[in-house]
Amino acid sequence: MRAQDSATDQRRIAVPARATTDRPAPRTATGHPAPHTATGHPAPRTAPHTPASPAPAPHAPTRRAQRLGTAQAALGVVAFSLTFPATAWGLEGIGPWSFVALRCLLAGLVAGGCLLALRVPVPPRAHWAALAVVGGGVVVGFPLLTSLALQTSSTAHAAVVVGLLPLTTAVFSVLRTGARPSRAFWAAALAGAAAVAGFTVRQSGGALSTADLYLFASLLVCAAGYTEGGRLARHMPGWQVIGWALVLCLPLNAVLAAVALPHEPFALTGHSTAGLLYAALGSQFLGLLVWYRGMAAIGIPKASQLQLAQPLLTLVWSVLLLGESLTPAAPLTAVAVLVCIAVTQRARE
Repeated sequence: MRAQDSATDQRRIAVPARATTDRPAPRTATGHPAPHTATGHPAPRTAPHTPASPAPAPHAPTRRAQRLGTAQAALGVVAFSLTFPATAWGLEGIGPWSFVALRCLLAGLVAGGCLLALRVPVPPRAHWAALAVVGGGVVVGFPLLTSLALQTSSTAHAAVVVGLLPLTTAVFSVLRTGARPSRAFWAAALAGAAAVAGFTVRQSGGALSTADLYLFASLLVCAAGYTEGGRLARHMPGWQVIGWALVLCLPLNAVLAAVALPHEPFALTGHSTAGLLYAALGSQFLGLLVWYRGMAAIGIPKASQLQLAQPLLTLVWSVLLLGESLTPAAPLTAVAVLVCIAVTQRARE
C-alpha cells in the first residue's frame, strides 16, 4: 500500500509539472520565446535592447571663441603695459610700500563691492589655496617688487626685463598643468625671450643691479599667480578670480598701509593721483579681469606669449608719458618679438 501511495503521489506531483511545462512560453516584444532562468521560470520581460549611444565628446573652442579670447588677453596686455608709467607717476608723491598698499586696498574694495552687489557665493575651499597664490603673486608680490625696482631703475629698463615673463609663465604652466606645447611653440618662445634678454643686457651695460634682482623675483611670483589664475578661470569667471584674490588680501594690505603711511612721503599731486587710480582700477582689477578670461579661452602658454609685446608697448608709453628716450635697438627688438608672437599663436599645443 505504501508503494502504491508513493507512486500515486509521484504521479500527482508530475501532473502539475507537465501542465506547467505544457503552457505556451511567453513571447518577447519581437515575437521570440522569452529565455528561461535556471529555475525553469521565464525571465522577466525587458524592453528591446538598443545599443547605448556614446557620450558626446567635449566641444573644442570655436574660432570665434578663440578670437575673442585672444582679443581679451591682448586687451589685458595693453592695460598692463601702462602699469609701469602709472607706477612711476604714483611714486612721484607716494612711497613704494604705501603706493602698493593703497592700490591693492582700492582695487580690493571695488572688487568686494561688486561681489557683494551681485551676491556671488564664496568659492569652494578647494580653490582657496590657488586664490592665495594669485593674491600673493599678482596682487601683492609683483606690484611691490616692481615698485621697489622703479625707485632706481627706469621704466624702459624695467619693461624689457619683465619681457621675460611670457617664457616664465609658460614654464610654470607646463610644470603645474601638465601642458605640452609643440616644439615650434618652444622655439618661438625661446627666441622671443632671447631677444628681450639681449635688449635688456645691452641697456644695462652687462651688469645686474639690485633693481634687476627685484624684477627677476617679480617674474617668478607673477608667473605663479598667472598660472593659478588661468586655471581658476576655467571654473569661475575671470573677474571673480581676481576679485576674490583682492578680497583675500584686504587685511594684509590694510595692515601694510597703516604701517607704511606714517613713515613714507604721501602727496596727492596730479600725477601721483592718476597713477594710483590707474594702477588700482585699470591694471589691478580691469586688466586682470580680461587677462584671465583670455587665458581661460586660449590657454595659458599661448596667452602668455602675447605679453612679449608688453615691454615694447611700455617703451612707447615711457616716451609719450614720461619723456624717456629709446635706443636704436628698440625697433629691431619690436620686429623680432612680433614675429615670435605670430609663430606662437599659430603653433598647436
